[in-house]
Amino acid sequence: MLATRRSKKSSPPPADAMIASHPLADLFALRLSAIWSALKSEHISFWAICGYLIVEYVRPQSILPSLNVLPWAQTFILLSTLSWIADKNRRWVKDPANTWMSIFLLVLILAGLTAYWPEISRKYFMNFFGWFVIYFLIINIVNNEKRFFIFLLIFLIASFKLAQFGARTWAMRGFSFTKWGLMGPEGFFQNSGELAIQMLVYTAISYQFALAFRPWLSPLKYYLVQVGTLFGAMTILGSSTRGGQLGLAIESYFTFLKGKLTLKTVLVVALISCAGWLALPAEQKDRISHAGEDDTSRQRLLYWKRGIEMIEQHPVLGIGYFNFPQYFEVHYPQDKLYKFAELPHNIFIQVGTDAGLLGIFVYLMLIYRTFRTTKDIRKIVEKSPDCVVYATLSRGFDTAFVGFLVAGQFVSVVYYPFMWVHLALVVSLKHLLLAKLDPQSTQQRPGAAHRIRSQTQSKAAATTL
Repeated sequence: MLATRRSKKSSPPPADAMIASHPLADLFALRLSAIWSALKSEHISFWAICGYLIVEYVRPQSILPSLNVLPWAQTFILLSTLSWIADKNRRWVKDPANTWMSIFLLVLILAGLTAYWPEISRKYFMNFFGWFVIYFLIINIVNNEKRFFIFLLIFLIASFKLAQFGARTWAMRGFSFTKWGLMGPEGFFQNSGELAIQMLVYTAISYQFALAFRPWLSPLKYYLVQVGTLFGAMTILGSSTRGGQLGLAIESYFTFLKGKLTLKTVLVVALISCAGWLALPAEQKDRISHAGEDDTSRQRLLYWKRGIEMIEQHPVLGIGYFNFPQYFEVHYPQDKLYKFAELPHNIFIQVGTDAGLLGIFVYLMLIYRTFRTTKDIRKIVEKSPDCVVYATLSRGFDTAFVGFLVAGQFVSVVYYPFMWVHLALVVSLKHLLLAKLDPQSTQQRPGAAHRIRSQTQSKAAATTL
């Protein structure tokens, strides 16, 4: 009898009851009134960091020139910094990624000081320092579950806008090929290659977001989110960028096939692959089949070859932060196929020439910390039924980051938002979950996930006894 009572007491509540009783159920259901109510109650620092995300990703100041009266991104960064300092409830998030971010900044500063042209390094200093500041702002301001959901939702809505614009543009020109691909708004996503990478990030996260929160979403809202995912994939196909399209193929493998080799998944992927290939214009298929032979590919290969030589000749700190184009023009003028030399079109060669093998090592550690953090998230939520949605979401983050790394082998996007905002999001999610599972502690150390699991198991064992 006692065993029966203990069994009944320990049995989990029905799934429907858990879904309905979740404290953020209205937010997860994407009810506009709940989202607005949640936003109204937030601190000004959170409003400011959300404002930064909007002006950087949506670029309303570019769409409506009348709004372009202030440096909006810098204004929101300053406002979020000052308001966070004034917030009496602020706390400082500690994470191993913080250390590696700081070391990377220090290495880039040293590389700039020892550069061939230090004045060029000084000119571009803010290209990384800005992301350094934004990273710390995000992880310290987006510090609870409600804030994280709203911030991620704004990120997805902004990306949805880019996706629908790209898909509509491609469709309106009859799915035809153009050399410039698809252009985004002025800013980080204006060029076709960078727009394609943002769509790689968006499609992977959006797909898993829909799956994670499907229990709360109405069928209409669920399919609307997935339509946005489709728009993102269409934008990648219409972008005419081979790196982006390769990234989409690899993301599809990780999403649908890895560890899921069933007849159904194979057929679905085969159908999607055939549809994607048939949708590509003939000119784009020709570019793919002749990769390495056209001038664009040949120039890229020359950049890579000479970039590796630069790293070999300057292994410690490279030739200097952002010195690659000038160095290439001075030392390898015979290898210029275009009027001006550009950056090396590869994230690892870009870091290696900017900051040598030391820079590459630190950059690799940041990549490792990104994947390790999502793994930590999955471990943290193992014992918390109302947090399992974030395990699904973390897989979307992983796939998105793989897409960035693949496409990053063909473009110079080290100091674009992709990696730094991504890292900030996963670090933020990890620590808000730690704080949620251990409310007594507002600060966790690297081993906190393990300690929380141990405490949960100990409590469970004590209850059973």
